[in-house]
Amino acid sequence: MDPIVPIMEARHVVKRFPTEKGGELVAVNDVSLSFYPQLTVGIVGESGCGKSTFARMLMHLEQPSEGQILMHGKDYFSLKGEELRQQRRHVQMVFQDPMGSFAPKMRMRDAICRPLLNYGLIERNQVRGTAMEYLKRVGLPPEFEDRFPHELSGGQRQRVAIARALVLDPELLICDEATSALDVSAQEDVIRLLEKLQEDVGIGIVFICHDMALVSRFAHHVQVMYLGNVVEELEGYALKTNALHPYTQMLIDSVFDLHTGERKVLNERFGEAPDPSRIPVGCPFQDRCRKCMDICRKEKPVFERLDKEHAVACHLYD
Repeated sequence: MDPIVPIMEARHVVKRFPTEKGGELVAVNDVSLSFYPQLTVGIVGESGCGKSTFARMLMHLEQPSEGQILMHGKDYFSLKGEELRQQRRHVQMVFQDPMGSFAPKMRMRDAICRPLLNYGLIERNQVRGTAMEYLKRVGLPPEFEDRFPHELSGGQRQRVAIARALVLDPELLICDEATSALDVSAQEDVIRLLEKLQEDVGIGIVFICHDMALVSRFAHHVQVMYLGNVVEELEGYALKTNALHPYTQMLIDSVFDLHTGERKVLNERFGEAPDPSRIPVGCPFQDRCRKCMDICRKEKPVFERLDKEHAVACHLYD
């Protein structure tokens, strides 16, 4: 049986940005990830950990400073002209702010069908019928095709954003904090919609999020990022029980528990992350880690695989 080929693959990707003082900020540091059909990869971490920068490179919106991003085995950033334009169809994105991702004076039918018109895949007289078809596909009434963005709720706008991302039949859908601006009930609706769409068409999903409970419920595999580094990789269902890295455990402990009683003491915050342009020598998490050892201040831990589904970068598990 032939091995499953990844849709997209990042190999040792690094992204650096210059700082005003002449230094550099390493936003993404030696990240290697593969994305497959019918699988959801969750990428979690605090704000500023490099999640969105990595997503922008997957979308060909940022150029890696080092490393490669491959699309079906071909270097994505070596593509030019029409070949690049055609490959862009296969990777689509749903953004965090559903209102900000739409032109305020554009009706929903035009927003949904503009990608198809750009690629010459439909005629202008097919716009209304196509928009109605995709609105039904994401669980919205067909008559919404005539509405403007401000006439929809946040959850409804995000469903339209998903419809717009799906019209080009992408192989990989990147959701960058796509549910964080929604209320809890709308979040659940969007997650169920994504699950159904993945089941129906086999799309691969990159789910970027800082909500540990949500990502463990939705993602098949989870990558935990800290200051541009992937520090742990494990299966989504095992996130709460099997997480080993102190940073992953800190994120899990930070989830608010409605059932907290008098006998449960909430953990103190682990402090703030250091300046990303001044990451210390050794483990980047050392100043916030309660289990920090001498070696942690001297050597950066290697990302090592413990088993087929679990890997961690921590001296506690060398």
